[in-house]
Amino acid sequence: MMETYIAILRGINVSGQKLIKMAALKAAFEEKGFRDVMTYIQSGNIIFRAEDKKEDALSLKVSKLIMNGFGFEVPVIIRNSSSLAGIIRSNPFLNEKGILADKFHVTFLSEAPETKRRQELEKLSFGNERFVILGREIYLYCPNGYGNTKLSNNFFENKLKVTATTRNWATVNKLAELSSGV
Repeated sequence: MMETYIAILRGINVSGQKLIKMAALKAAFEEKGFRDVMTYIQSGNIIFRAEDKKEDALSLKVSKLIMNGFGFEVPVIIRNSSSLAGIIRSNPFLNEKGILADKFHVTFLSEAPETKRRQELEKLSFGNERFVILGREIYLYCPNGYGNTKLSNNFFENKLKVTATTRNWATVNKLAELSSGV
C-alpha cells in the first residue's frame, strides 16, 4: 500500500552550499520510483508516495539518492503525512495567550533523544525563548526570531546527539496541507 511521506533535508541551498535545484531533486525521486513527487521551497522539503516502508529505510534510500545524484551527503528526516498532522495538533504553544504563531518552529529529530540527555537540556533556561521536546520533535518559540536564537540545529545536535533540522511553523503547516492532498 502506498503512503505519503515528507523528506526534510538538512543544510541544502544554504549560503551557496550543497546546491540542489528542486526540479532536479524531483526528477531524481521519480527516477527511483517514488510517486506523486512535489517539492516545497528551496530548503529541501519533498512530498512523495512510496510503498509502506519504515521511515529509517526511506531516509537511507533518499540519502543515497542524493549522494549518488548530487555528490554530497545530506541528513534526511522522514515523517509520514499522518504523523505530520499529529505534530501540528501537539504543539504545546498553540493555545497560549500572548505569543505569536509566526515565532513557532519545529525541530525534527532523527530519533527520540535519550531520556537523560533530554532531561539535562530541559533544565536549561534561555530567557524568553522556550522549547518543548515531545518524542522526535522539539517545539520552539523564538520571539526574537530563529536567526537570533541559540536553539539552533547544531545546538540540539550537540546536546542530544541526534540529527536535527528545523522548519518554521508556516512551512510545517504547508507541508501537512500538501501531503494530505497527495
